[in-house]
Formats: sequence, structure tokens, C-alpha cells
Amino acid sequence: MRVLGLCGSLRKDSHNRRLLDASAVEFGGDVELTVFEGLGDIPAYSDDTEAPASVSKLVSAIRAADAVLVATPEYNASIPGHLKNALDWVSVPFADNPLLGKPAAVIGASTGLFGAVWAQAEARKVLKTIGARVVEMELPIGQADDVLADGLTDPDLRAVLAELLGALVAEVHKAAAS
Repeated sequence: MRVLGLCGSLRKDSHNRRLLDASAVEFGGDVELTVFEGLGDIPAYSDDTEAPASVSKLVSAIRAADAVLVATPEYNASIPGHLKNALDWVSVPFADNPLLGKPAAVIGASTGLFGAVWAQAEARKVLKTIGARVVEMELPIGQADDVLADGLTDPDLRAVLAELLGALVAEVHKAAAS
């Protein structure tokens, strides 16, 4: 099974990138998690502009994946603009967008106490609007400087991550059966 990771932070060693790395470990050998590296290359969405190559690469990566896992920080109580922008690009035309019917889940980490819960809710809302089959769970990782310093070592958080990833895998199987 192939899962495409979308990291809402462009910083190379961000907390959310570490969270995606922890997810890859938690998935184990049956699931290959690949993080898309080109979100920062995607220009601002404009209906007057043809989708550039950077968008085509994202669309192809989503189409090739069995599921999408978004890890997002919270910027001003919402998702980062470049992540929303990328989702806007891939959502058109709606009837042919690569997220339509695609299983997806959202996780998030932030340095604050609440673990990007608002950003996760916003990302799930956007993904549902685009037509993805969204797992209705969240993994709020607050105080990420400490919690993710050496990977995700907290057993309670790892258990929630494992449950969420298991739900994503189950959604892939349900999608394949329908």
C-alpha cells in the first residue's frame, strides 16, 4: 500500500515532518509512506492560469497513492496558506480531481498546548469538500519541541497514531471493495 504524505510545514526538519517520519515507522513494512517534497514550488492558485508542472507532479503523486496523510502545523488558527493553495490547485476540475474518493487522514503538531487541533479540523473540512474519504480522527501533538525531540516516544500518543493509521488503512480497504 502506498501513502502520500503532505507536510504542511516547509521547514526541512519541522515537527510535522518528524510526525510523518514517525508515521512511516508506525505503518511498518506493509505500507510505504512517501512525503511529497514540492509543496513550496506550487504558485498561488489562479483560475486564469494553467496548472504548472509543480501542480501536475502533485496530482500524479496523489493519483499514484492509495491514501493521503496530511501533517499540518497551525498558523493563525488554521492551515498554512501553501497547503491550502496546493489543495485548491488539485481540486479542479472537481469531477476529475485526484482526491475524489481517496482515503485521507490528518495529523498535526505545534509548539503550543493544543497540537494544531483547529488546523486539523480545517484540513479535514477542506479534504471532505474536495471529495476525499476522510478519517474522522485527530492526533493533536502539543509542545512539539519536547514531544518530538527524539521521535514520537510517548506511548499514549503512539497508540493514538497507530489507531488513526489503522483507520486510514481500513478506509483504503473499504474504498477498494466499493
